[in-house]
Amino acid sequence: MPIKNRFAELLPEITAWRQDIHRHPELLFDTERTGAMVKEKLHEFGCDEVVGEIAQTGVVGVIRGKTNHSGRTIGLRADMDALPILEQTGLPYASQSPGKMHACGHDGHTAMLLGAARYLAETRNFDGTVVVIFQPAEEGGGGGKVMCDEGMMDRFGIDEVYGMHNWPGRPVGSFAIRPGAFFAAADQFTIELEGKGGHAAKPQETVDTTVLASHVVLALQSIVARNVDPVKQCVVSVTSFETSSKTHNVIPQTVTLQGTVRTLDADIRDLAERRIAEICEATAAAYGGVARVDYERGYPVMSNHAAETEFAAEAARAVSGDCETAPLVMGGEDFSYMLEERPGAYILVGNGDTAMVHHPEYNFNDEAIPAGCSWWAEVVERRLPAA
Repeated sequence: MPIKNRFAELLPEITAWRQDIHRHPELLFDTERTGAMVKEKLHEFGCDEVVGEIAQTGVVGVIRGKTNHSGRTIGLRADMDALPILEQTGLPYASQSPGKMHACGHDGHTAMLLGAARYLAETRNFDGTVVVIFQPAEEGGGGGKVMCDEGMMDRFGIDEVYGMHNWPGRPVGSFAIRPGAFFAAADQFTIELEGKGGHAAKPQETVDTTVLASHVVLALQSIVARNVDPVKQCVVSVTSFETSSKTHNVIPQTVTLQGTVRTLDADIRDLAERRIAEICEATAAAYGGVARVDYERGYPVMSNHAAETEFAAEAARAVSGDCETAPLVMGGEDFSYMLEERPGAYILVGNGDTAMVHHPEYNFNDEAIPAGCSWWAEVVERRLPAA
């Protein structure tokens, strides 16, 4: 693999950073320790500016090239937060915070971008400016949106922005990308169904919300099966079913359902939201109950820009020799907010034959570090060629 020699030299050090972050996972916006480490490293590297407390604990570093005839600025983004998962890897550097775990590889993303920042600050072999973005709260907190809402793009003059995520199942250090819609919009819903509770031995005197809710769960599956165009993508998943009674002889007064909707098309997103409400209300009425639906829109569709996607693929081919077309992903990604504000692209780097992300036995593969760092550097040096 034609990685940059400097990253092969730095691999033990970058690996140590990654494993230290892994030992100390932090959730959502509470990435104080990780952010402090990032700031310390960026200062050590000689970044021209280091700014913290963006989106509470986010960090931005500015690295200026040898020249700036282009007047252009590229943003490179990595996420820092972990997940509320109990780690089961048994690694010597496993989480020291029970119930918190870097189960999505954000420790690796942060370490790789730190490695690239060190190289770029050492060489400055580019014409323009690089802004390295370390974001909190990707895992459901919308930290990317907060950074954008706080004016990060304009404040640092970012013209285009690039992101990367590790991908289990792909060969280590290989790359994949696609233009247009890539990651899905991620919405969530809460459905409260109310009937008439009572004694389980006298169901005729009740409105049985357990039966009602069971029919709602099944009926919601008809949205994808019978309302959505079969050539388009949609996921409707009920993930929680909770009754107001935990007793064997009581029919509960209420049942609460929770779930998620994933779509890649604005019209399908609207359709799913409307049909969930219609199905719940009609089914509840048919069984003599009442339905209240709270539908919350989350991350929008993450769509890569065509020109920047091709450029990102060229940089990947320069590093690994190939870049495949990535599949559509129904997971959500709040880099979508940055791509709504600026042109750019998001790429996948192979993590090898590891557990999938969000699994208690997942671990970022440190062998992917040289390829990831090299891709960041290649993007900069190709997009901002030295004058």
